[in-house]
Amino acid sequence: RISDWDSEKILSSAKSINDDFLFEPVASKRGVIVAVPHAGNWDHAGAVFCAQGLKVISVAEHLKPDRLFRRFLKHRESIGLRILDLDAGVMGELRSFLNQGELVALVADRDLSKSGIDVNFFGARARMPAGPAILALETGADLVTVFVSYAEDGIVIDCAPPIKVDKGADRKAEIARVTQVMANRFEDAIKADPTSWHMQQRIFIDSDFVERE
Repeated sequence: RISDWDSEKILSSAKSINDDFLFEPVASKRGVIVAVPHAGNWDHAGAVFCAQGLKVISVAEHLKPDRLFRRFLKHRESIGLRILDLDAGVMGELRSFLNQGELVALVADRDLSKSGIDVNFFGARARMPAGPAILALETGADLVTVFVSYAEDGIVIDCAPPIKVDKGADRKAEIARVTQVMANRFEDAIKADPTSWHMQQRIFIDSDFVERE
């Protein structure tokens, strides 16, 4: 388990590509939103950046039973991650961390709720969270997509350049545009390494789709 590894093992089993896109906005106190799909081992990726001195904040849906959720939190906190409970107040907490120049990491390739944004994904309609685009618009933090893939000796963490966000544009349209750019980047990365993507829940919206609250 990663929680039993020392920093040397965590770092030696990971290769980071273009991670300046994460370190620079944190060093500049601008903050950075890291959007990732369900790919590779993102706990390992988070541990890599924690081992290099970054504070990594993320969110998690409160699982039942509570005992399972507490074990989940304990594991992630043991590798240095700060996990917030996904509730009505979490966006305010995330904004606060970003305004302090921190790194916020969000799994962002699935959101079937009413607040999700419809995107074109692999030629079909899917729905992804608006949160990354909203946070980028409201805080001015960089929005970076990252794809974590499996390698023979660990993982590869591939960081893409920040997505350009236009604060002067129509808010609703810009959130939709930025979310589509995010989806396009996920699609390109998955096409290059499909076996690292492990989405095991519904993502596409078709004729029998029932919207969640």
